[in-house]
Amino acid sequence: MNPDRAGLLAAYDDQLRTDAETPGAISVERLGPLRLVTFAGGRGFVTYRDLNGADAVQIRALVGEALSYYTGQDGIREIEWKTRGHDAAPGLHDALVEAGFVPEETESIMIGEARLLAVDVPLPDGVTLRRITDEPDVRAMSAMADEAFGDPVSRQRADDILARLARRDGMELWVAEDAGRMVSAGRLEPVAGSDVAGIWGGATLEPWRGRGIYRALTAARARSALTFGKTLIHSDSTEFSRPILERSGLIKVSTTTPYIWKRDSGRS
Repeated sequence: MNPDRAGLLAAYDDQLRTDAETPGAISVERLGPLRLVTFAGGRGFVTYRDLNGADAVQIRALVGEALSYYTGQDGIREIEWKTRGHDAAPGLHDALVEAGFVPEETESIMIGEARLLAVDVPLPDGVTLRRITDEPDVRAMSAMADEAFGDPVSRQRADDILARLARRDGMELWVAEDAGRMVSAGRLEPVAGSDVAGIWGGATLEPWRGRGIYRALTAARARSALTFGKTLIHSDSTEFSRPILERSGLIKVSTTTPYIWKRDSGRS
């Protein structure tokens, strides 16, 4: 690992694997090294800075205790356990799977200097960018993102975004429009108490992909991040967005794989 990558990974571990990682949490409880986070909508989220050198037996016990914590709450419908590829976590995959968690797609942890992304990117004719705040725009953006990912339109996701906006914690929503139609979108989330802003929720409708629109949205968000005094940009990226961010100067420092437990399919 070169020094730049090592320094960026250290910034990720030290600045983001704290309460700063979950600004929208309803509650956070500690279980040994784990942070057991509860979000609105019956969502649990397990994260940690590291596992304090726990061995396979201790990790299996932590998985069981964390699951018991959440299943004891009737309102919890889904739990995400966020793993990172560079962690020392012997036996964690097996323990999670045996407890009813299902691994989802592995993503790349990307981080780099905001200034490298804050460049002028030409847009196709007729395409414009803007920041949105009004409810009709937010609902239209959320529906467009659902369409881009092939999901049914979710009123709950739009409600969650609106609730987050109402907290005024710095989150920004950006969209690209072609002749008034939203075709791409993404969030900027400045992380309090850190040098970092996250870029999340990147979604572009298939006919508009490969035309520089997502990269232009990323540049707009990076420029905004700099106005917050954030010098680093972070994202967990799919294989679609990773090459775009790499071309802009972000570096893959590790991987992350979410493991999902659902009450209707897991053990209760």
